[in-house]
Amino acid sequence: MKIVVTGGAGFIGSHLVDALVERGFKVHVIDNLSGGKKENVNKKAVLHIADIRNLKEIKPIIRGADYVFHLAALPRVQYSIENPEETHDVNVSGTLNVLLAAKDGGVKRVIYSASSSAYGDQKRMPLLENMPAAPKSPYGLQKYIGELYCRLFSEVYGLPTVSLRYFNVYGPRFNPEGPYALVIGKFILQRKLGQPLTITGDGKQTRDFTHVSDVVLANLLAMESKKVGHGEVMNIGAGSNTTINKLAKLIGGQSKHIAFRLEPKNTLAGTSLAFKLLGWKPQIKTENGIKQLLREEGLI
Repeated sequence: MKIVVTGGAGFIGSHLVDALVERGFKVHVIDNLSGGKKENVNKKAVLHIADIRNLKEIKPIIRGADYVFHLAALPRVQYSIENPEETHDVNVSGTLNVLLAAKDGGVKRVIYSASSSAYGDQKRMPLLENMPAAPKSPYGLQKYIGELYCRLFSEVYGLPTVSLRYFNVYGPRFNPEGPYALVIGKFILQRKLGQPLTITGDGKQTRDFTHVSDVVLANLLAMESKKVGHGEVMNIGAGSNTTINKLAKLIGGQSKHIAFRLEPKNTLAGTSLAFKLLGWKPQIKTENGIKQLLREEGLI
């Protein structure tokens, strides 16, 4: 089977490519290497250095694929606030291009990497898929539009799609660089450099930290499940949340508080729908996942 992974040189995408290659699939990666790295890509996969904003470029790569996993994106909330036009081009127009290429290319199913940032701030926890979307950033809105496009392509064009809303994914190959790095990666880099861990605001905000191996498993199950393919949306999270203050203690070292930034106060995934439709449950507890990561980074 031919499988295409957009963003397959990135953090989550490269782990998914490894899992697909291990299962014997012929894997093609589409990545412009703006966030991904060549060295992340499994040597048995075919890397196409291409941009999802260019439909003509990606159409022949996607043509004839059995499944497409669409992970390519310009992530990070703050970056989208400062660069709404650029992030829209990638996260919305790029997603539309992938769906068009999949529709015209005879693809059996598109598995879309959505984001919990679509929820924004909600009054109740855990976050459930039937809650109205209320994104607080261009990124959250853009990823939500991607979900709507997927459902529309299923309803209007008969292209089977399913969307997985990820919650704060972490694990090996995280990118700790830059001002928009995920908090776990940023804290680990700061500890390595002997710098204080920078906590935004009071640090009481909570996040549902989800190990990348659990996300990969969800993608594989979404490819195989006979219960999805009509634009369904489901949460993929650990189902438990941790304050940023507690996270800093788990990683260790000195910490300091810096200015608050615009972001949801709390996230916590309700995962019953993913279990019902995919048979998926998170396997790795946050404390264990952090310990494993610290060990791999030589910090314990």
